[in-house]
Amino acid sequence: MQKSGKSVMAWNVFKFCTALRALGSIMIVLVLGIIGVTYYVIVVANYGPALFHGGLDSFVAFFVLVLFHSLLVMLLWSYFTTVLTDPGGVPPNWKPSIDEESGDADPLVGLGYEGTDLGLNQPATFGEPANPQLRVCRKCNQFKPPRCHHCSVCGRCILKMDHHCVWVVNCVGALNYKYFLLFLFYTFLLTTLVTLSLLRLFIAFFTDGVINGTSGTLVATFVTFVLNLSFALSIMGFLVMHISLVLGNTTTIEAFEKKTNPKWRYDLGRRKNFEQVFGVDKRCWFIPAYSEEDWERMPVLRGFDYPTRPDLDELQQL
Repeated sequence: MQKSGKSVMAWNVFKFCTALRALGSIMIVLVLGIIGVTYYVIVVANYGPALFHGGLDSFVAFFVLVLFHSLLVMLLWSYFTTVLTDPGGVPPNWKPSIDEESGDADPLVGLGYEGTDLGLNQPATFGEPANPQLRVCRKCNQFKPPRCHHCSVCGRCILKMDHHCVWVVNCVGALNYKYFLLFLFYTFLLTTLVTLSLLRLFIAFFTDGVINGTSGTLVATFVTFVLNLSFALSIMGFLVMHISLVLGNTTTIEAFEKKTNPKWRYDLGRRKNFEQVFGVDKRCWFIPAYSEEDWERMPVLRGFDYPTRPDLDELQQL
């Protein structure tokens, strides 16, 4: 008896998700390993000793080391904040409150729900066309807030889920999306700095230039240059993509949904879209944290309530 295509696909996806879970701490060790090798090559093998050469070499070495350590601190801060921050899950037995007059759901208010059986075998009750704002996750057997999606790797629904990232061993969602973007930003800046700092040594490999150091140091320098150049180029494209998503108030998952619905109801303009991710307090835009002002003025940061365009809401009600 042959298995259906759906069964085979589900089985393959399950194996893939299990493999992603198994990566776990291995990816963190890999990231720290790459950073460690880079630190050795930049600080210990090259620019640290250059501080004592005197003249222009000392000035350049001092500038590179200060900038390198500054970016490294911001990268590690952003990285571990992304890793350790819960991306945002749906509270147990959460459900939206219902406006009895209009029949609309208020996704910000989660009320207690006695029992876990949502009656998923009764499609006329939940998610019916008359009230499409009510969304139910059949895997978690509970209501889903707007823009929430189920992550097969984490095994739960994630608020404003963007994707599951193996590099941060976590989902990227409403509560850690800003931190993830800052991780990409500082990683791009640091890898670009390392690439430019080692460029003259890389050129010397293929010319008659003089390179000081042992054979092991030379190999580490070569590998570090290639790795950082590769990361800089790949992250640049990834960063540009996410900047466009932020300005359009869209996640990676929603970008595919948006293709079938070009009039995106959450697009409020670039400024407001940006503030929904980074907050309104400019002092915190470039650090992986939010101010009290942001939490007070921007309830959207909590992941349950997202303002929409009134003109498109009216069209949907016609």
